[in-house]
Amino acid sequence: MDMKVGIIGSGIGALASAIELRKLGLTVEVFEANSVIGGKIVEQLLGGYRFDMGPSVFTEPHLVQKLLQSLDPTQDFKFHRLEESCRYFFNDGVKLIIPVGKENVAQVISDTLHEEPSQTKHYLNRMEANYKAIYPVFIEVSLHRFRQLFSKHLWKAIARLFKYGLHQSMNKQNQSFFKNPKTVQIFDRMATYNGSSPYLAPAMLNIISQLEFNEGPAMPIGGMVQITRRAHQLAAQHGVRFHTNERVTAIQYRNNRIVGLHTENGTYNFDVIVSNMDIHYTYEKLLPYLKAPRFLLQQEKSSSAVVFYWGVNRTFNELGVHNIFFAADYKAEFKAIFETKTLHPDPTVYIHISSKVEKTDAPNGKENWFVMVNAPINVGQDWDLEIQLLRKQILKKLSKALQIDIEPLIEIEQINEPRLIDERYSGKQGSIYGNASNNAFAAFLRHPNFSKQIKGLYFAGVTVHPGGGIPLAINSAKIVARCVKEDYGL
Repeated sequence: MDMKVGIIGSGIGALASAIELRKLGLTVEVFEANSVIGGKIVEQLLGGYRFDMGPSVFTEPHLVQKLLQSLDPTQDFKFHRLEESCRYFFNDGVKLIIPVGKENVAQVISDTLHEEPSQTKHYLNRMEANYKAIYPVFIEVSLHRFRQLFSKHLWKAIARLFKYGLHQSMNKQNQSFFKNPKTVQIFDRMATYNGSSPYLAPAMLNIISQLEFNEGPAMPIGGMVQITRRAHQLAAQHGVRFHTNERVTAIQYRNNRIVGLHTENGTYNFDVIVSNMDIHYTYEKLLPYLKAPRFLLQQEKSSSAVVFYWGVNRTFNELGVHNIFFAADYKAEFKAIFETKTLHPDPTVYIHISSKVEKTDAPNGKENWFVMVNAPINVGQDWDLEIQLLRKQILKKLSKALQIDIEPLIEIEQINEPRLIDERYSGKQGSIYGNASNNAFAAFLRHPNFSKQIKGLYFAGVTVHPGGGIPLAINSAKIVARCVKEDYGL
């Protein structure tokens, strides 16, 4: 069947969709409003420093490998397997380096935070079992198509129903396992991986610990940008056409079927459209006359972020690839983000330093710091003032923890913040993952990967099912391809 597919956006969800649909023999074109392919996974060179501008945590690297090899079996995606998941710093001076693997994690948490190793291993074993039960049911298939959902895997997932903590928040479940509030805070942090609050998000999301602690993170050789760069190169080599600096302005349909799309440069005919754009803006900007699923789109939005990209004229042995400097009052920080829509005066600060493993990312004797604070979405705050105050708070916090004045060491600086995330990446109000998961039914309140109103319209990326993060975005593309195959008998 000679079908033409138009894909809106070029994040990893879009690129994975292009590869999966090209694999089916379809003609595919990708439209990107910016000058560079990659969505949020892009890089920037600043004065001898290289920065990955978006996602910095990379788990399940086999998904990228399989994606590339699905078009070309000779593809090999190289990465560093990190021995640490993260380094944690608390305001009272307590520090710990969490390694990878259940035994190692349990021992370090026992040595520093005095938890029973057997209890930590019990927790991590449960999260592994939960993850493996949930994965083929909630992540690999559409929740919105019975033919995909109902399988032998569903019954296995249901058999563990009472193990998920469906009646609890992430925080409540973690409190039931651990005695030390610091341990609870470490495991609560997993909620930030999809822009949610651990005090509201369902305990089901504690399965993220399986990726963070049991399997551990990786780092692509050449940086995070290699994920989208390699996918782009492979797709282009296999005939996918890419349009940059060409913003899509409307999705066109007739008689409830896709007929094409309109861009700033012209009109294109397509049989299938895949939107990798934020689901809210897909409806608001590209489908203004279509009745939108208001209930889904009116859910609370995920957090945003303020990121400082600093070229630092020194190396720090105390720091690793991933580092967290915790807020003393974690609950108050999330209340500020989601309730009062403000930046907490003592924020949790995350520092990613790719030059720890990618030595050419910073000049010799220096480091590239990606310094991020979780932030509320943009509701009209005075961001110029807020960012100025936040910068001072971060510098004060880091200088105290590292026992050196950080500001004089900063040679290069660039900033990303909610207004820019909205403008550059079409994340509504600066939200990074679309809807937050601050609801017991969060898994069921993400938009499907297909339209129930228009045949030929599909959705991929972190703002739709199955959710936020690179692995889930890749899985969203696989679900899109499966739905297209079902719908068109391919």
